[in-house]
Amino acid sequence: QVQLVESGGGLVQAGGSLRLSCAASGGTFGYYVMGWFRQAPGKEREFVATINQSGGSTHYADSVKGRFTISRDNAKNTVYLQMNSLKSEDTSVYYCAATLRGFIPAQGMRVRWYDYWGQGTQVTVSS
Repeated sequence: QVQLVESGGGLVQAGGSLRLSCAASGGTFGYYVMGWFRQAPGKEREFVATINQSGGSTHYADSVKGRFTISRDNAKNTVYLQMNSLKSEDTSVYYCAATLRGFIPAQGMRVRWYDYWGQGTQVTVSS
């Protein structure tokens, strides 16, 4: 069973950048499809990006496409989310998630596709 710990959140001005990290332990990281989600106050958790086991395939929400990049380093058991050109509407708690169900982009956008979640890291974008 994998445990996930996010880091890298913080306060940034609109137009700025942040890189989130999610460190995994307790499982064979390379077996897991990884995802990033976010949740703003009073809103449902929403999909941001997902990446397959090797890192060769990715899928993004339309709202972040072209601005965010998901990547992974299986040797370091870590998945990353590089966030550029940040907007105030990107303000949320960001969660990483893991699943053994495989990489199917349409399914990987669903919260229920993932079995393991981190505790979240706050990203605040000031305008």
